[in-house]
Amino acid sequence: MEKEKNPWTSKSSAVKYDNPWIKVTEHQTINAAGGDGIYGVVHYKNKAIGIIPLDVNYNTWLVGQYRFPLQQYSWEICEGGGLHQVDVLVSAQRELKEELGIVANSWIKLLDMHLSNSVSDEMGIIYIAKELSYFEPEPEEGEVLQIKKLPFDEVYKMVMNGEITDSLSVAGILKTKLLIDQGKV
Repeated sequence: MEKEKNPWTSKSSAVKYDNPWIKVTEHQTINAAGGDGIYGVVHYKNKAIGIIPLDVNYNTWLVGQYRFPLQQYSWEICEGGGLHQVDVLVSAQRELKEELGIVANSWIKLLDMHLSNSVSDEMGIIYIAKELSYFEPEPEEGEVLQIKKLPFDEVYKMVMNGEITDSLSVAGILKTKLLIDQGKV
């Protein structure tokens, strides 16, 4: 596919906010239609990583935690951040061990996705983890997590019923369901 030419011009840029996880830059622009505009971009300093562990009986694990930006509790696949300079699979392996106490011998890259490309450059990567061994979880300081082990079909129903709304979780669970139904996982 031919790469499209960028129709936007940034006349000036100013960092409005910066912390260890995100940077927000405001751009004064000439927009795609040729008019003056303003655009705020959130740059993520980590990649978003999701992992769906599957045991031999097609059970998986969900992680529950209170999400401050939403002001509500959320059930999700195992997720975390990975530094851009660290191999994504290494970060996924670390997250799975930290949050669930699971080590996997088989990894399948499920998908890459942009999480909110109208305002951010955040990239999400999701894996399926298989051939599992179990240890004690080692959550990061400040993480208060609940863990549920469920049959994968129950987790799929939670997505379909709107009980799981996290974007990485929804996309990963739906694609995993397709692959399971096709006999590919």
